Amino acid sequence: MPHPLLEVDNLTIAFPHQTAVDGISFQINPGETLGLVGESGSGKSATSLAILRLLPPTANITGSIIFDGQPLLTLPEPAMRRHRGRSIAMIFQEPMTALNPVMPVGAQIAEALIAHNDGIHHPELSRRAIREKVLAAMHEVALPEPERRLHDYPHQFSGGQRQRILIAMAIINRPRLLIADEPTTALDVTVQAQILALLNDLRRTRGLSMLFISHDLAVVSQVADRVAVMQHGHIVEQAPTHQLFHSPQHPYTRKLLASAPTMQTDRTQPLATLA
Repeated sequence: MPHPLLEVDNLTIAFPHQTAVDGISFQINPGETLGLVGESGSGKSATSLAILRLLPPTANITGSIIFDGQPLLTLPEPAMRRHRGRSIAMIFQEPMTALNPVMPVGAQIAEALIAHNDGIHHPELSRRAIREKVLAAMHEVALPEPERRLHDYPHQFSGGQRQRILIAMAIINRPRLLIADEPTTALDVTVQAQILALLNDLRRTRGLSMLFISHDLAVVSQVADRVAVMQHGHIVEQAPTHQLFHSPQHPYTRKLLASAPTMQTDRTQPLATLA
């Protein structure tokens, strides 16, 4: 058995008036994708921010998060910064809020590279090398005509292209773990399928591990090897994807599956609710 790349054990995240995550445990092996599924407010995003240590100071975090043998929760901040954006990268949900509207996209991708390589004076990062790496990342995520569009602004791209820009920013430092937080929520189904195919290609070609966060089990089924289902801060079920879809054990998982429309859904009947 491979040694897990990420091990989360008994993680609890408490704020002054709310416990967002309550004693969850999971692991991700090298090259594996874990889908983390649940409704809004179930604790999915808080979990991802805890891995990156980006929660506000009001959050009380207990338990352990081990990445490649290193305990992230007790690392000094300078050491954690070296992991953040390099070893572990994140794709955020809303490209238009994650991207700077007044900065060319090429400069933003370059900024992601420079920020996590000790600044512009890093000996391996000449201006020419930076440009080549940015163009290579844009090519890898299938952005059309990257040489011509390097100096375009976010509003000049479609929603799917903006999501590809965020993915380019995330992968440019060749991370080992990619956290994707609802990366297809704002996209139509055709573009959504293209982004999911891109993420699967990147995982295969780069050997990436991925934590894929979504409220949509149908989306997760297209990328995840295993699925963990969250409800009210707890993981209520974990299983290989095929097993969870064909033999769900927890009532909440069964409700999630029943509430998702499929090609066989009778459109004259209301969908099941989670209430």
